[in-house]
Amino acid sequence: MASSLEPITKRTTSVTRARSHRLRQMGKILMRDKFLYVLALPGLLYFLIFKYVPMWGIIISFQNYSPYQGVLASPWVGLEHFRRFFSNPDFFMLFRNTLAINTLSLIFFFPLPILLSLMLNEVRQQAYKKIVQSIVYLPHFLSWVIIVGITFILFSTGDGAVNQMLVSLGFEKIDFLTNKNYFWAMLTAQSIWKDAGWGTIIFLAAMASIDPQLYEAAKIDGAGRFRQMWNVTLPGIRSVIVILLILRMGHIMDVGFEQVFLMMNGAVSEVADVFDTYVYRLGVKQGQFSYSTAVGLFKSMVGLILVIGTNKLAKKFGEEGVY
Repeated sequence: MASSLEPITKRTTSVTRARSHRLRQMGKILMRDKFLYVLALPGLLYFLIFKYVPMWGIIISFQNYSPYQGVLASPWVGLEHFRRFFSNPDFFMLFRNTLAINTLSLIFFFPLPILLSLMLNEVRQQAYKKIVQSIVYLPHFLSWVIIVGITFILFSTGDGAVNQMLVSLGFEKIDFLTNKNYFWAMLTAQSIWKDAGWGTIIFLAAMASIDPQLYEAAKIDGAGRFRQMWNVTLPGIRSVIVILLILRMGHIMDVGFEQVFLMMNGAVSEVADVFDTYVYRLGVKQGQFSYSTAVGLFKSMVGLILVIGTNKLAKKFGEEGVY
């Protein structure tokens, strides 16, 4: 009997020793990089306090939540709010508007920081390069209130600068702000002008890490500037592009409340109303907390599914993915 228990005892002892060894190794790593972890602590606390702790509040999407009764005492209704949301006639309009705006942003906005980074990377005069970078970064630091205000000044029907120029050229005025055919294009153009320059930071940093010897080898082989970009620079930042694309897919249901809310008016509400404005209207203004939480949970689940799916697709094509 003792001989039969001896292998089990040895395996248990070896497992215990392996665990203690891993713990000692982790302790050494923590002590070695302690200042790096202290440096990362504010970011970790931010995500913990503002991202992870509030997640427990999603349970009210399965309740008829009342602020007077609290989360624990509010009655449970199961999937009632989700059934109400999916059967709402506004669901397809909200889904269409949100998906259309994000698709336009993905097609026209996402590639522009890459192209702009490639062009900036080819600038050899550092002083000129820094000036251009500062200019294209600047709009990112303007609030959406200022961006929308500039848009109204330029494109208003009455005395907008663009319409005044069209009239001076013999054309008729165009209702840019009240015509629903222009609304999605206006949002996309605003996003491009505001954040395309800021998006170049990551790509320029990735380009700086490319081995210069690769460019020297390409020159020896007779490659010009364009061939060097195509065969050296783009493959060198491909993994960064894929990771940012995967993360971007997670926000496919997030349009940006402030921008849409400020640009929206009664004439364009049919194409301007998205999930974010819908949640604001019903959750904040009408106090339907459980229903609006169910809408937000639906958005998050769609984003999670797209991130997982896009990550798996990237791995099938040989990329590392996010995880």
